[in-house]
Amino acid sequence: MSFLSGLMRDEDYQREDPRPAEALADGETIISPDTRRENRMPPGQTRTRKWPVLDAHGTPDIDLANWKFEIEGLVERPLAWSLDEFLSLPATKVYADFHCVTRWSRLDNVWNGVATRELAKLVGVKPEAKYVVALAYDYGWTTNVPIEYFLAEDSLVAWSHDGRPIPPEHGGPARLIIPQLYAWKSAKWIKGLRFLAEDRAGFWEEGGYHMRGVPWEGRDGERFRYGSDE
Repeated sequence: MSFLSGLMRDEDYQREDPRPAEALADGETIISPDTRRENRMPPGQTRTRKWPVLDAHGTPDIDLANWKFEIEGLVERPLAWSLDEFLSLPATKVYADFHCVTRWSRLDNVWNGVATRELAKLVGVKPEAKYVVALAYDYGWTTNVPIEYFLAEDSLVAWSHDGRPIPPEHGGPARLIIPQLYAWKSAKWIKGLRFLAEDRAGFWEEGGYHMRGVPWEGRDGERFRYGSDE
């Protein structure tokens, strides 16, 4: 099979230019604010038409029959859902761009799932909670997110991408999506959330990645902790 033939068979390969945000503004789809920028590419990024696969340990083997999503920490009502229960939660649709710290950006994505705001409402997040740690099935992998980004209107735990279930290599059956931060904060294979009063570094943050990770900050984005105030 030729390289071109392989691309033509790739359902995730983008053959068209990114749509303007206004084209998706149907009154139901939440539009991530960064898609409204005149230049949608953060500093140091290059657009990819593919959807690259990157992770720390490889795709974990997840038993969907025993899959569970739990929320704990500084909440009034700790809750847990099976996969069927989780997929039955009120759904939302988000149009967003996706920026990887390794310098590729995949523009023009449509995610479906449950809004992080909906999850926070269900468990009753306490006022002292300022950070969220996302917990993953990926061999204990975690990442930390400031609560203001976690609760942004365009943040969700997604179970579909561009109209199809998220495949295992991209974090299915469900992954966190925080469009306004670098993609490592959008935890693959998510299994739960823990609300905390203090910030706590996750896997990549322990290795030197930025504690926040905003692609648009500074001359080269908030990629690493050195050279910053972290």
